[in-house]
Amino acid sequence: MMTARLIFPAAVLLMLLALWELLVWALAVPKWIVPAPSAIGQAFWETRALLATHVRQTMLEVAIGIGVAVSTGVALAAVLDFSPWLRRAIYPLLVISQTVPILALAPLLIIWFGFGIAPKVIVVTLFCFFPIAINTSDGLTATEPELIDLLRSMGATWPQIWQKVRLPAALPYFFSGLKIAATYSVVGAIVGEWVGAKQGLGIHLLRSSAAFKTAQVFSAIAITSLLSILLFLTVFVIERKMMPWYFERR
Repeated sequence: MMTARLIFPAAVLLMLLALWELLVWALAVPKWIVPAPSAIGQAFWETRALLATHVRQTMLEVAIGIGVAVSTGVALAAVLDFSPWLRRAIYPLLVISQTVPILALAPLLIIWFGFGIAPKVIVVTLFCFFPIAINTSDGLTATEPELIDLLRSMGATWPQIWQKVRLPAALPYFFSGLKIAATYSVVGAIVGEWVGAKQGLGIHLLRSSAAFKTAQVFSAIAITSLLSILLFLTVFVIERKMMPWYFERR
């Protein structure tokens, strides 16, 4: 079933790449403006060792950032669920915080934390924290009241209700937020690397564009997209493993 769903988009993608190659060749477009897919593939192969180093650094930042975002986002969602007063006080502030452009904060993070990995991890965390915290919080409040009343009538304590009912009900919301966060996480790491870094796909993009190596820029963009897709699929697989009951019901 999954293979059949992938055939059509893969065929469309191959057709677009073939059309791209044909147009670049027919119009004689210079490589430094728009390279052909074959030139991008060649640039990827020639710089594969360098790209591997940059990818490892970026993915390290992504892994730590997502881990911090998940732990802090779920913890905050649980606090908001246990205290309606805190929910009314903090929830609007979470929404307002998203009006601040993270790209504008990145230089300040460099000033405060230096050029190490910490500023990049913080940027990734900022990209990922909001969808995880908000979705999990909404999921915790979406629990059916009848189930809670049933457990209360059976003498269940509040931690037991939270573990048996509220947390399972929030899992679909949590994974929805995590899929969004995973998709944005690589972009967050690259934004952090743009401001100041020694390694990573972000600094590789800057160096390649400054040298007018457009094919290398496109190859780095393709790798960024591929990493985001792989992270999304990883979260999807974990979601299917952790919630078989949810997908069977659907």
